[in-house]
Amino acid sequence: MTEQQKFDVVERIKKFEIRHYHPCVLAEVLVQGQLDSAASLGFRPLVTYISQNGISMTAPVLQEKVSDQSWLVSFVMPANAKLEDLPLPQNTQVTLKKVPAHYAVALIFSGGMSKEKILEKESQLREFINENKFQTVGTLKIARYDPPWKPGFLRQNEVIFEVEMLNL
Repeated sequence: MTEQQKFDVVERIKKFEIRHYHPCVLAEVLVQGQLDSAASLGFRPLVTYISQNGISMTAPVLQEKVSDQSWLVSFVMPANAKLEDLPLPQNTQVTLKKVPAHYAVALIFSGGMSKEKILEKESQLREFINENKFQTVGTLKIARYDPPWKPGFLRQNEVIFEVEMLNL
């Protein structure tokens, strides 16, 4: 079973989860393209980095919009990985980043990842966040847990916003 990014569920409300994420290290790459093409373009250098260095694949693969045509695609390093112990990437496009513990709200869904579906799920997540008076931090993250060859109805996906925990 593929290791997944570590978090604790603080509260589950219908199809939403309020989570406390553990600190982690990301390997990330900035790519140009549309939603689907960016995921593929970002995946290649990241999988090369972990393969060359004997690092296990984890889930999810994260994607975050930087601008209309720019996306940050990230792999979460295994939970025991420390930034100072990881090999420096040979590809200068790949960077390593330490992420501190934080809170987030996630909406879990299955199926494909079309632009329309992401917009629909983002809207639902924003509505939940506004109703519960959370303050978002940063931009929407798209999380893909399964490989593209897995049938759509079996795929687990999420949209996630980091939040400040002012109301808990």
